[in-house]
Amino acid sequence: MGLVGVQENGNGEMGLSLGTKNKYKRMDSELSDDFDDDIAHYQDQLERKTSTRKYVLACAIFASLNNVLLGYDVGVMSGAIIFIQEDLKITEVQEEVLVGILSIISLLGSLGGGRTSDIIGRKWTMAFAAVVFQIGAAIMTLAPSFEILMIGRILAGVGIGFGVMIAPVYIAEISPTIERGSLTSFPEIFINLGILLGYVSNYAFSGLSVHTNWRVMLAVGILPSIFIGFALFIIPESPRWLVMQNRVDEARSVLLKTNENEKEVEERLSEIVAAAGMSNGEKGEEKAVWRELLTPSPTLRRMLITGFGIQCFQQITGIDATVYYSPTIFKDAGIENNSKLLAATVAVGVTKTAFILVATFLVDRVGRKPLLYVSTIGMTVCLFTLSVSLGILGNGQLAIAMAVLCVCGNVAFFSVGIGPVCWIITSEIFPLRFRAQASALGAVGNRVCSGFVAMSFLSLSRSITVSGTFFLFSIFSALSVLFVYKCVPETKGKSLEQIELLFQNQNEWQGSELELGDSENLVQKA
Repeated sequence: MGLVGVQENGNGEMGLSLGTKNKYKRMDSELSDDFDDDIAHYQDQLERKTSTRKYVLACAIFASLNNVLLGYDVGVMSGAIIFIQEDLKITEVQEEVLVGILSIISLLGSLGGGRTSDIIGRKWTMAFAAVVFQIGAAIMTLAPSFEILMIGRILAGVGIGFGVMIAPVYIAEISPTIERGSLTSFPEIFINLGILLGYVSNYAFSGLSVHTNWRVMLAVGILPSIFIGFALFIIPESPRWLVMQNRVDEARSVLLKTNENEKEVEERLSEIVAAAGMSNGEKGEEKAVWRELLTPSPTLRRMLITGFGIQCFQQITGIDATVYYSPTIFKDAGIENNSKLLAATVAVGVTKTAFILVATFLVDRVGRKPLLYVSTIGMTVCLFTLSVSLGILGNGQLAIAMAVLCVCGNVAFFSVGIGPVCWIITSEIFPLRFRAQASALGAVGNRVCSGFVAMSFLSLSRSITVSGTFFLFSIFSALSVLFVYKCVPETKGKSLEQIELLFQNQNEWQGSELELGDSENLVQKA
């Protein structure tokens, strides 16, 4: 008689019974079920990751639409001013004021934007910026005189100031840490896209009558701001602003939409609550933000030096002069036909837009500082070479070729580094309580320097020649290399709350220990 579960076969050997086979079948079934569960869980995670990335990407794109307006204005005015001067008979001084006033006035929007975004939120500040710009653009389009044109220009400047300041802050606050750099560079991408559209608009409408063409060019700028109205139904409020308003549950809901890992959501939320000073009742006891900005602690002072300094260096290296007055530069090199001048500026716009995509791809892979080094050194070389070629070669085909090459090279290096990284750094380094208003101060520095460069370029080039002006820009660009080395830390791969700690140590602020730590992490990962 055989054992239970075992039977004899015809040769007298023992074999597994049917019951035993059923046992093995059941174990296989359980393994299969576990495997199916793992596959389903993986698919759910993958779908959530894809959904999250799409959602954050949409938020970054819609938040950046206001920046198209700044870029479009910069690009379109470089060509429209030629026809405005002919139609309204304005002087060279009026031309400089008309071009540069937008940057100066936009600082009012940037200053107001910091406080406004803390009161009504990041999202509705962007909406307000779009409305103000639309009103200004409509007035400019219908302006019968220089005075009315200036009124519209001032309103447009205020709207642009609000939009330029708030977009990087909003995107930085809503983005996952690992993708924050590339997403925060979106505003700069859209500025470059706007510049390109402005150049194309100049070229496309230049054939209309002098009284009509510049009005059509300016009117087209209203279109991007209309889409911002649709964006308000899609993008959420910043989770960090919601925490500041003690709306923690709403903040958690937003974080769940923008982060794929629920555990990370809770960690981020805890960091944000702690940074906001709500966890231990500090909020009501702290000094007013503006008072702390006027009398900063050593840590906050380092942050302000970095944020304000890099914003100023972005502009005093002459990028707005290069973009606004590229037709003047090419004319000085020997191009005389208006159509050819505008066609050459389109090449500049294409170059500037193409290379910002390079920065977006690399900023979260190689870091902020390497891109800043490449950018500032490359700009220095291009600006110096442009100065030398304009001063020595004079007019002619070689001078034209060198001018186009150097201008395109300058805007390419700008777009690879200091153009987008400037806004990324400013939106990352400040504590939550100070972020909006301190970023606004940085934007003010940016706009003041931009306005000063734009309003003085023609007068300066008459005094020391175009060649001499670009030699001056090359000196400022060389100084920006030293500033990046001494004052800008690497922030790649760190949460906004972790970045605050970098400035508490003098060595980490200057980047030495931080870069060593990053290198060690790379070795460990390898």
